Amino acid sequence: MKALILAGGLGTRLRPLTMRMPKPLVPLLGKPLISHIIDPLPAEVDTVILAVSYMKDALEEYFRSHDVGRKVILANEDTPLGTGGAVKNVSRYLDDTFIAFNGDVICSIDLNDMLRYHRTHGGIGTMSLWKVEDPSAFGVVSTDARGLITEFQEKPERDKAVSNSINAGVYIFEKEILEHIPNGVVSLERQVFPNVLDRGLYGYGFSGYWVDGGTRENILKAQRVLLDLGGGKEAPELIKEDATICGSNMLQKAHIRGCRIGPHVYMEDDVLVSKGAEVADSMLLRGALIEEGARVRGSIIGPDCVVEKGRKVINEILARQ
Repeated sequence: MKALILAGGLGTRLRPLTMRMPKPLVPLLGKPLISHIIDPLPAEVDTVILAVSYMKDALEEYFRSHDVGRKVILANEDTPLGTGGAVKNVSRYLDDTFIAFNGDVICSIDLNDMLRYHRTHGGIGTMSLWKVEDPSAFGVVSTDARGLITEFQEKPERDKAVSNSINAGVYIFEKEILEHIPNGVVSLERQVFPNVLDRGLYGYGFSGYWVDGGTRENILKAQRVLLDLGGGKEAPELIKEDATICGSNMLQKAHIRGCRIGPHVYMEDDVLVSKGAEVADSMLLRGALIEEGARVRGSIIGPDCVVEKGRKVINEILARQ
């Protein structure tokens, strides 16, 4: 079985961090975003296809040096093709039922259960659904009592939404879906899904957590969720000198002295946090230096970046370009 991950974006909402690393390799609690999609795949998935266009060389190098337990194929898009065009572009690899993901999705979906649901209902596809209070920023879905999708709305006004269930960006498709995707730049959401409702497109709701990880705010939100679910730990090599650590954090082989850390901090190897500094709800990547008295909150500090003495970094991304 194949799994397709649509990872062709440029990561513009995460710049300048993504000037030097592709978005799929941005870390989330010790492993790249892409691994949070690959690792939970059902055992029967033996091949992962990544539809990419930006920094393909970096992704190839990563998968050469990291065994993810499955064959990985990187399929290049010379120009952005949209979600539907990206699926069509890799159709030569898709020979049966396949799973597809928007590359930003970080969620708790049980893919084995979703696969059972899809096979039981027998339609052309199954779409993951997530309930939100305000659906106006999303693609909204209405279903009948059987779970069959009956209507789509793209970013409706809040009081005109047909439901509060949104497209959560994880799908299971039969190969037949490819026959309904024209060539060129195509949107699954706008140009394909509304035209295949008569073929049986079902909705699969799930609970737990769901985050669109394409922004600083949402990556840090996912970090908070996972830490609060028990993802926090301190490496044995962590050097603590009169430091105060609050809440749940993941701290690697770093050096913290006379500072306050947490809650919800991820810190990679070779980070130094100096006396009087405070770091909370943030990500400090390898080699970052937080000088005396600095304050970091709601921010991502890129590799080898320095937050100077007394500086406040609030809700920012600092990274070398």
